[in-house]
Amino acid sequence: MEHELRKAGTRVLVTGGTGFIGQHLVSALVAREHKVRVLDQRPPICALPDVEYVSGSVLDSALVDDTLRDIDEVYHLAGLPGMWLPEKSDFHAVNFQGTEVVITAARKRGVARFLHCSTESILFRPPSLKAASDERSLLPPEQMPGVYTRSKMLAEQFAAQAAAAGFPLVIGTPTMPIGPHDHNLTPPTAMLRQFLHGRVQMYLDFIVNLVDVRDVAAGLVLAMERGQVGHRYILGGESISLKKILKLMSTISGHHSIAIPVPGKIAEAAAAMLEFMADHVTHRPPSGTAEGVRIALRATELSIEKAKNELGYAPRPVEPALRDTIAYLLSKPTAS
Repeated sequence: MEHELRKAGTRVLVTGGTGFIGQHLVSALVAREHKVRVLDQRPPICALPDVEYVSGSVLDSALVDDTLRDIDEVYHLAGLPGMWLPEKSDFHAVNFQGTEVVITAARKRGVARFLHCSTESILFRPPSLKAASDERSLLPPEQMPGVYTRSKMLAEQFAAQAAAAGFPLVIGTPTMPIGPHDHNLTPPTAMLRQFLHGRVQMYLDFIVNLVDVRDVAAGLVLAMERGQVGHRYILGGESISLKKILKLMSTISGHHSIAIPVPGKIAEAAAAMLEFMADHVTHRPPSGTAEGVRIALRATELSIEKAKNELGYAPRPVEPALRDTIAYLLSKPTAS
C-alpha cells in the first residue's frame, strides 16, 4: 500500500495513448491517480477529463522534448502496428526513428523511468535455442521476416542499448491483445473479424497467444513499477492453435463456416499476391501479407513465467476477452 501511495501523483507521458492498448493503459494510470499526458497523432475516441492530450508525432523532436517537460515516467507505445503501408519506409521512420527520438529526449530530460512497448512478432530465436523462456539471444534485424519486424527489432535494440548505458528502461512485450473498443482494428482484431464473416475460411494453422488488452495494460504498469532495468517481460495470455480459436469463435458467435487449412508455402504465395495487388492496384490494406505468414510459420509458444514471477502479472482466461471482441465486432457490421 505504501508503494501505491508513493506512486500516486506521478507525472506520466504515454506516447500512442489513444491507440488500442494505449487507451486502456491511460485508464489504468488515471485509476492509480497518476497525472497523465498523451502524445498521439490521432484524437481520442473518448477523452478522459483528467488527461492532457497533445496532438503530434514522435518524429517531431521539438514537440517530443516539450511534451516531456515535468514528466517522471514515460510509456512509449507509439508505433505502426500493421504489416502493410503504401509507403514501406514509414515503418522504419515511426517504429525505429520515433523510438530513437523519444528515448534520446527522455534521457536528456532525466526521466526517472521509461517503458518501451515492443512486440512478440520479433521473438524469434536461433534454432539452437529451444527453451521458450530464454529471451536473451534473438535474431538480428536483417533476419527478421519483413520491414515491420525489422523496424521493431531495431527499436528494441536501441532501447536495450540505452538501458545498458544506464538509462532506467524496461521492455514490455504484449502478445496479441484482444478485447472491446479496438476502433482502428489492430492486426489481431482484424484477423478475428476476417474469420467472423464468410461461408468458407482458408486459414494457416499456427500457435497464437491471445491476451485480454486490459491485462496487457495492467502488465505494462507492473513492468514499469517492478521490472528490472534492461529486462524484457512478455505480457501474454494463452497459447492456442488458430484451428481451436476458429472453433471457439463459431461456438460463441453462432456463425458456422467451412474451415480449410492451407499449407504454409501456399499461404505465403497467396499473401504475396494479395500484397502485390494492394501495392500496385487497390492501394488498400490486403487481407494478408507475406511477412504476416512468415511470422506465423515461425510462431512458437511463449512463456509468461518471468512476468508472473517477477511482476505478479496474472492474466485472466482468454475466452471472456474473445467473447467481448466478437460482441464488439458484431455490433459494428458496417466496419470496412
